[in-house]
Amino acid sequence: AGAHNLLLAGPPGTGKTMLARCLPGILPPMSEEEKQEVSAIYSAAGQLEDGTLIQERPFVSPHHTVSVYAMTGGGAVPKPGMVTLAHRGVLFLDEMAEFKRQTLDVLRQPMEEGKIFLARSRGNFVYPADFMLLGATNPCPCGYYPDRNRCSCSGYDVKKYQGKFRGPLTDRMDICVAVPEVSIEDLQKGKKSESSETVRKRVEAAAAIQKERYRGQQVRFNSGLSQDQIQKYCFLGEKEKSLLGQAFKQLGMSARAYYKTIRVARTIADLEGCEDIRECHIAEALGYRMTD
Repeated sequence: AGAHNLLLAGPPGTGKTMLARCLPGILPPMSEEEKQEVSAIYSAAGQLEDGTLIQERPFVSPHHTVSVYAMTGGGAVPKPGMVTLAHRGVLFLDEMAEFKRQTLDVLRQPMEEGKIFLARSRGNFVYPADFMLLGATNPCPCGYYPDRNRCSCSGYDVKKYQGKFRGPLTDRMDICVAVPEVSIEDLQKGKKSESSETVRKRVEAAAAIQKERYRGQQVRFNSGLSQDQIQKYCFLGEKEKSLLGQAFKQLGMSARAYYKTIRVARTIADLEGCEDIRECHIAEALGYRMTD
């Protein structure tokens, strides 16, 4: 609903990839301006069919062997890379820890600025790259840590595997969700969850609130709020400030993580139709921080 970067973490077979591929079904529709932007990018990449405008938000899912140039854009006059093809949509990295370190590192700038800067022999190029990053990962090479009855990885292997999610990249992930194993009881109950259509209605309602709130501004979703805009649109009461202050100290949060937590809390409040951010919204947003 707020176009926040999201990481799904859990053992194999728990539905991380399936959930990720269901995401396009709940995304809010693109505006006419966004359709034209995305269609122009795909036209430049030679991937626009029949000259018609693209109607759905892009969902780009490169393999973990993708090169840095394919991710950012390659050639003397570079064609749009994966980050640009995902503009206004989703860039999905399945088995995220399997991607090369340098490939993940090039994502930091577009995640922060919404565009990618490329220096080539024929000059410097700037391409749009305002996407929602969606990652899915196992907690270790075999996938079953911390279940030592099934995990055979050494402590060193686990630490090395998880090392790719430390530091600047992790700091740029807004939400981290642990995807637990499905029990046999759950499988045999056959309980139905909400349909994508039902969830999408809530997302569209929250997106409409944001559209009206930021009318006349450059920002479209809560994830794009600047620090000045956060001061204007994300008022916090004393209880909310106190809770966030305690978490800042105890979790060793960076300034970037602090503001990202407020942006996520703003989206949670919008989904509930609340004008003000409440203490429960801050608490839920903190629960999505990647602390382990």
